Amino acid sequence: MNLILKYFPNLTELQIQQFEALEALYKDWNGKINVISRKDIDELYLKHVLHSLGIAKVINFTPGTSILDVGTGGGFPGVPLAIMFPECQFHLVDSINKKLKVINAVCEATELNNIKTTHSRVEAINGTFDFIVSRAVTTMPEFTSWVKGKTAKTQKNDLKNGILYLKGGDLTEELKPYTSVKAFLLSDYFEEPFFETKKVIHLPLKFKP
Repeated sequence: MNLILKYFPNLTELQIQQFEALEALYKDWNGKINVISRKDIDELYLKHVLHSLGIAKVINFTPGTSILDVGTGGGFPGVPLAIMFPECQFHLVDSINKKLKVINAVCEATELNNIKTTHSRVEAINGTFDFIVSRAVTTMPEFTSWVKGKTAKTQKNDLKNGILYLKGGDLTEELKPYTSVKAFLLSDYFEEPFFETKKVIHLPLKFKP
C-alpha cells in the first residue's frame, strides 16, 4: 500500500481504505478461485494495482468519462482505476464468469459503485465508450478488431478517445500499422525495475456509426 501512496499521495481517506482492502480480499478469493497467479499475489500492489494505475499517470479522466475494460480477469486495470476515478463509469467484461464473481464481491466489500460487470465476449457488448482499456490480452491488430465501433464520438479528455493498452516488451513491429499511436513508458513514472519495459499504448480510434 505504501507503494500506491508513494506515487499517488493525494488520495482521499475513502480511496486509501479501498486500496488497503484489496490485499485481504484478493488473497481470500484467490484461495477459492485462482484469479491471480500464486507467485504474483504477494506482489499485488506492484504487479497489479500500481501497474493498472500506470494509465492514471498518462491521463486524468474527466468526470463522466466511460471506460470499457476488456478481458478484465480479476479486475485489472478496471478496479484500481475505478477507485482512482470515482466520478467515471467502468464496464468490466470477461468471458470467464467466475472471475467477475470476484470483482463483484470486491466492489461490494469496498462500496465501489461505479463498476458494472458483464460475462461476455467484447464483440457482443453494445454501446460506445470514451476509452477501452486492457492489459495485454492479445496483439493490437486483433484487439482493435474486437472493439471496432465501440468508441464514443464526443471528446471529454485531453487524450483522444480510443484504446489505452498496458503492454511490455518491444512493440515496434506490432504497432507499425498505426500512424497515430503513442507509447508512454511507465519507467518515466515508476522507478521499480518491474516497469522497465512496461508501457501504456494510446491508440486513438475514430467514431464509426
